[in-house]
Amino acid sequence: MRNKIVLITGATGGIGKATATDLAGKGFHVIIHGRDEQKTKAVQREIIATTGNKNIDIVTADLFLIREVKKMAKYLSAKYPILDVLINNAGVMMNKKREETSEGIEKTIALNLIAPYVLMTELLPNLQRSDNGRIVNLSSSAHKQDAKPDFDDMMSEKKYDQRAAYGNAKLFIILLSQKISSLLTAYKVEHVTVNEMHPGAVASNFAVTSDMGWFMNGLLKVARIFFRTPEKGAETAVYLASSPEVENESGKYFIDCKVAEVGKKYNNPENENKVLDWCEHITQTRFTVNAA
Repeated sequence: MRNKIVLITGATGGIGKATATDLAGKGFHVIIHGRDEQKTKAVQREIIATTGNKNIDIVTADLFLIREVKKMAKYLSAKYPILDVLINNAGVMMNKKREETSEGIEKTIALNLIAPYVLMTELLPNLQRSDNGRIVNLSSSAHKQDAKPDFDDMMSEKKYDQRAAYGNAKLFIILLSQKISSLLTAYKVEHVTVNEMHPGAVASNFAVTSDMGWFMNGLLKVARIFFRTPEKGAETAVYLASSPEVENESGKYFIDCKVAEVGKKYNNPENENKVLDWCEHITQTRFTVNAA
C-alpha cells in the first residue's frame, strides 16, 4: 500500500515541524519545506530519529519570491506525480515599517497569500491524482479582529499597519480557499478538498523577531508563557490532513478540529472573486481545474 505524501511549508520549527512529526508518526511520506538547507536537513534527521519513518524528504525555497515558489512547485510536480496533502503552513507577521520583496510585493501578503496560491495552482494536478487530495491553509482569528481590507489596495500601498496587513492576508486566504473549493465543486472534482484553520496562539518563533513597538513586544513576550504548545497548535492541521471524518468536507474554517464561523463582514462571493482575480494577475498564473 502506498504511503500518502504530504508537503508542509515552513516545517523547520513551530507548528509546521510539529505537524510534520505527527504525520510522519502516522506513516505519511513527509516533504518538509524550509528556507535554509542545513536547518531543514537537521529537522529531517530529527524527525527520522524521533518517528523511525525514513520517508522524510526536504525541499528548500524562499517563499517570499514568486519565482522561487514556481521553481519549487515545478520540481515537486515532477518528482511526486501524486500528492495527497498540501499544508500551507508558512506564515509571517512583518514589522511596523512596510517592506517589499525584490519582486515588489509587500512581504506579509507575499508569504501568507501569494505563495499558497501558487502552490495550490501548480500542484493541483498532482492532488487530483490522489484518491483523496487535501489542501490545508493556515489562517488566523486575526481575520476577524484585525482585518481592514481595501480590495483596491491589496498590498497596503496607501495605508500600512502591520496587524491589519496580517489580518487582511489571513482573511484573503480564507476567501481564496472558499473560492477554490467552490470551483472544484463546480467542475465536479469531489476528491480534492480545501479547508482553512486557526491554530490558536502558539508558543513558537512566529513574530518573535517582528518589531511591533516596545509595548507590544514586551506584552507578547509575557503572553507567550500562556500560549499553547506547537504540538497542540498542530492538532487541527493533522486532523484535516489525516482524519477520515473530514475527507468530504471542503471550503470550511476549523478551530480545535471543529468547524467555526468565518467573520461575516467581508465574507461574500464578490470578495472571493476579487482575491482570486488579483492573485491571478499578480502571479501571472491562472487557476485552472481539470474537470473530473
